[in-house]
Amino acid sequence: MVPFDNDEMNYTENAWDSLYDTVDQSDYSDRDAELIYNSLENSLKRLLFGDYLKRYIYKKAELTVPFQDVPLTEYQQIIKDAFKDNQTPASFEPVSSKLSALSKNWLSQKTVKRKVVFLLGFGLSMSVDDVNAFLTKALQEPGINAKSPFEVICWYCFKNGYQYPKYEQLWSFYSEKKEERETPFYSDYTIGLRSSLGQIHDDQALMRYLNKITAPSRESYLSLTSRDTFMELYEEARELIAEIQHSMKPEKEHSPESVTPSDFENILCSAIPTDRNGNLAPAKLSTLNELFDGKRFSRQHLGEILSMQTEITRFDLITLNFFIFSQKTDQYANPHSRLTAFTESTNGILSRCFMGKLYVQNPYECFILMCILSDDPLGTYADVLEMSY
Repeated sequence: MVPFDNDEMNYTENAWDSLYDTVDQSDYSDRDAELIYNSLENSLKRLLFGDYLKRYIYKKAELTVPFQDVPLTEYQQIIKDAFKDNQTPASFEPVSSKLSALSKNWLSQKTVKRKVVFLLGFGLSMSVDDVNAFLTKALQEPGINAKSPFEVICWYCFKNGYQYPKYEQLWSFYSEKKEERETPFYSDYTIGLRSSLGQIHDDQALMRYLNKITAPSRESYLSLTSRDTFMELYEEARELIAEIQHSMKPEKEHSPESVTPSDFENILCSAIPTDRNGNLAPAKLSTLNELFDGKRFSRQHLGEILSMQTEITRFDLITLNFFIFSQKTDQYANPHSRLTAFTESTNGILSRCFMGKLYVQNPYECFILMCILSDDPLGTYADVLEMSY
């Protein structure tokens, strides 16, 4: 379990302490990879969804006993009482499981399905900010999707303080009006749709908005804002990789257009062992797999992004921006000015894509920040990954 502070449970502050305890050591410049690896192994832990939920309930219920002394059954009872008070069922769909069993599961899981957060939003009377924090911090996913009718209806209820019965009424009305919908503009940008949300002041305006975003395929829910942002970073990274290739083999011609997903893998995953067929060793063989699960920038993952088979994650954007900054170390007077610039740039990127800001409690993001503070960010990144295998 993540070790919370007894009073404030400020695990974000604890993560910053771990970061600076590592990078402020006198021999950091000589042993950066070793010190980072030791910090990841011994100090940083992945924040589990269940722990985040407990922390939220603890603070909202204004419990006074020490955090670590609160039994699981008390959290379950708080959830049960709150769901009853807020007229919220145990699931959006009919289930045979009781709320006591489901809540026990939520309180002990590493992660949950996205829909569980919206159910908890109703059951625990969350605000829009609370729900977005759960999505971006506890699940490490984008905030409320302005292209998803389900999430928009939930957002509307959270924004106006409506309880679950109001959601049921709105969802039922929306579902019954399928044949009356206008031609959708589902190709619009999430960032533009987010602005349109501010104009929804009543049920009629909500339905007009929902009519316009309804689309026939899953592609409509993929964020064009995130995709465009990713492609901007991707093209800049291709230019930098082409320069690296030219420095290594100046006798050949190298252009950004010729840079492939395999070239990205060869640079960002250069320290990961491969088999005789050139495939990366399974991630489960890494001692950091528990912390870095799903963060590997492999050619397969990049190919799925480019072919629009998968959504872009915050970690894709963070990793690409990290690579770009790692190739421009001479532009900053010192590592701390580079950290400031990287943090501001990355937070701008994540905020534009509605993914929150850098969250140092996430071990991978803390790892990236520690690497940015080394003299050779990309080399340190590779060395730490090599140590983990």
